[in-house]
Amino acid sequence: MFNRDRWKEILEVLTTNLFRTILTAFGVFWGILILIILLAAGKGLENGIKADFGDIATNTMFMWTRSTTKAYAGLPKDREFEFKIQDVQTIRANIPNLRFISPRNQLGGFRGGSNVVRGINTGAYNIYGDYPEIINQDPMTITSGRFLNQNDIQDKRKIAIIGRGVRNDLYDKDEEVLGTYIKIQGVNFMVVGTYKKNNTGDDGEEAQKEIFVPFTTFSQAFNRGEDVGWMAITANDGNSISELKDKIITTMREKHKIHPEDNRAIGYFDLYEQYNRVESLFGAMGFIAYFVGVLVLLSGIIGVSNIMLIVVKERTKEIGIRRALGEDPWSIKKQILLESIFLTIISGMAGIVMGALFIYGVNALLDANGPVDMFLNPSVSLGVVSIALVILIISGLLAGFIPAQSAIRVRPIEALRTE
Repeated sequence: MFNRDRWKEILEVLTTNLFRTILTAFGVFWGILILIILLAAGKGLENGIKADFGDIATNTMFMWTRSTTKAYAGLPKDREFEFKIQDVQTIRANIPNLRFISPRNQLGGFRGGSNVVRGINTGAYNIYGDYPEIINQDPMTITSGRFLNQNDIQDKRKIAIIGRGVRNDLYDKDEEVLGTYIKIQGVNFMVVGTYKKNNTGDDGEEAQKEIFVPFTTFSQAFNRGEDVGWMAITANDGNSISELKDKIITTMREKHKIHPEDNRAIGYFDLYEQYNRVESLFGAMGFIAYFVGVLVLLSGIIGVSNIMLIVVKERTKEIGIRRALGEDPWSIKKQILLESIFLTIISGMAGIVMGALFIYGVNALLDANGPVDMFLNPSVSLGVVSIALVILIISGLLAGFIPAQSAIRVRPIEALRTE
């Protein structure tokens, strides 16, 4: 229970030599502040790098063709080949636990030659021939109109969904977009939707300057026949695309008569594997931040313990008198522990408050000047603050334990003789 006299005594002890108390508290203050800053910086870096992934489904791999490097089944080395639309069904029939298989074709490129015209305005954009499922693998927000659907695929409709960047380049600010026409490589497409992507990475601008058209229409309009440029393949939840990857590639090698040991003929990018590496990296960074922060905090705790030993030494005679008057040893021990915990928690809370102000200031600068590459929204969670408070309480107990033990070991008669 709250004991007013006890807490009054604690405050008197700690303020008797205020300068010494402040210097002692600074070690704990600095340790917690460093811990908070390290964790916030790690989180900011994690947010920035993960933003480069955007909202894309991370349990996904991308696969494309390259020239062969080995002769096989009577076919020569350095042979060029293409995936075909029939390969989608082959993969689905032979590989279980796949959620989406999206064949894609691509035309043009950001900052390339102009390939889209509307009136007197022209621009260079990535043009994708896609199936409707791609929106589940590469999510985007449809800001007006609609996205692709199966009827567009079946009827080979010449329709297009354009990004916010394309709209800004080709249209006036308040101009109606839906129902208008753009010309892609000389072929007219009607705009039926607009989108935006929440991407703050290095390719954020490029992500807003893309145009999506039905895969079948793309193949017909730009003479791609049954060819597929590349595929986006996503595994079901609970299944790793990394574990299915080898079987997918093996199936395609067999289908296109590629040597089983030709590792170059089919290119791929395993997004899930890369994402897991990032997760592991930031797990290690979090451990290092805690390790360094706790070490710095430990130096402050040692300082608190040393000061409490000095305080006990200075109060030896007082402790002897209290023991001689019959005060319980646990009462004296509790007094020392409370003094240590109180000093540790107050200085630690000051460090948490200063850390919060520092994080607020950094975020304010980022908001004012725009995001920095690979660094976004540094922060610490409530869980981190709770862990810091637990560390402070345990640290206060540890800092006061040795001085408290020293205090109750003082024999009253010897303490009374102390000058």
